[in-house]
Amino acid sequence: MAIEVLLMDQVEGLGIEGDVVKVADGYARNFLFPKGVASEVTEGKKRQIEKKRLERLAVLKKEQSAAEELAKKIEGLECTISAKVGENGKMFGSVTVPQILEKLKEQGLEIDRSKISLAAPLHELGVFDVAIKLHPEVVGTLKVWIVEEK
Repeated sequence: MAIEVLLMDQVEGLGIEGDVVKVADGYARNFLFPKGVASEVTEGKKRQIEKKRLERLAVLKKEQSAAEELAKKIEGLECTISAKVGENGKMFGSVTVPQILEKLKEQGLEIDRSKISLAAPLHELGVFDVAIKLHPEVVGTLKVWIVEEK
């Protein structure tokens, strides 16, 4: 059974503060309400959270424009990571998020680890597109080259 709740804070995948969303009864009762990120929908709470919501929307707009600029910068970058390879061409180990972060840091970009979405470590040589979620509406794509270490 679904109920409507008023978000008191931003919840990934649901919305920002002030949004009224429908969620499963158990999700609201066992997760959202105890953490204090949502409450029952009342007119008083709606008025109370509306100012906070407007401020948050203005901040999100500024962050989005900054994220779009960073996404353009990321699109122009290529990240080359060398890996040890055996005789049969198979890679020893894999390339993971910390290695990608290190290469980005060398190029002057500080990005939070949680923003890089890598479904699984990269186990092969080649070119891969890695998505970097910079903002809820902005995703940059980084080209990662994995080459044989000489």
